[in-house]
Amino acid sequence: MATHSTTHPHTDATTAQPASPYVLVHGAWHGGWCWDAVAQRLRARGHQVFTPTLSGLGERAGLLSPQVGLETFIQDVVDVLERHDLSDVILVGHSFGGVTLTGAADRVPQRIRQLVFLDAVVLSDGQSAFSRLSPEIVAARRQLALETSNGLTIPVPPASAFGVFEPEQVALLERHCTPHPLKAFEDVLTLTGGAGEAIPKVYIQCVDPVYAPLQSARDFVKAQQGWTWDEIATGHDAMVSAPDLLAEKLLAFA
Repeated sequence: MATHSTTHPHTDATTAQPASPYVLVHGAWHGGWCWDAVAQRLRARGHQVFTPTLSGLGERAGLLSPQVGLETFIQDVVDVLERHDLSDVILVGHSFGGVTLTGAADRVPQRIRQLVFLDAVVLSDGQSAFSRLSPEIVAARRQLALETSNGLTIPVPPASAFGVFEPEQVALLERHCTPHPLKAFEDVLTLTGGAGEAIPKVYIQCVDPVYAPLQSARDFVKAQQGWTWDEIATGHDAMVSAPDLLAEKLLAFA
């Protein structure tokens, strides 16, 4: 079973030890923009923060093609880590970003100190993101992709699907979310089984309201050894709906 804990020691950001950099990876339909409020709070505490937008999404929607998929996303994150020569990184993945996170950790484990899965999809080697969703959701998303883009992208769900209800936050999502490449959900995650598996992992579930499609991933995590479990009392898009609370949670792992 995973270790269930809701309290973690906080590290004083004013200590002499160099502040760990954060790389915050967004989920489906989102972009680096969704982390703006959290990144501002982490930087105020002395941390470098990187919020890459993955290829084909957000302001990089112009890069969308039938070839953009999971490996593209993984390489996007690896490129950030290597281009900036980052080490001791706290790598955070939200929702679908959990898949990207796992792949990047497998490729460059020596650069990463901590993995944080924020209400995220968690896969084993040989699984796809669709492996963790119900057949009904998978069928619906494939059908929507076929109807709206000839199978290229899944259209953006309403903000309420992400547990976002405040008008200003709803407007933010409606303004910036973009269709997500279907291929990324179909692609199988390939892992080497190397040092990435030894990196400390924490899963933070958003519990108010609970994002039902991720129940399979949560059940999987709870059955694993060595994971730390935490919860945050907000909806699925915690970085949008509760940036102060989420930033404090993330600082606890620094």
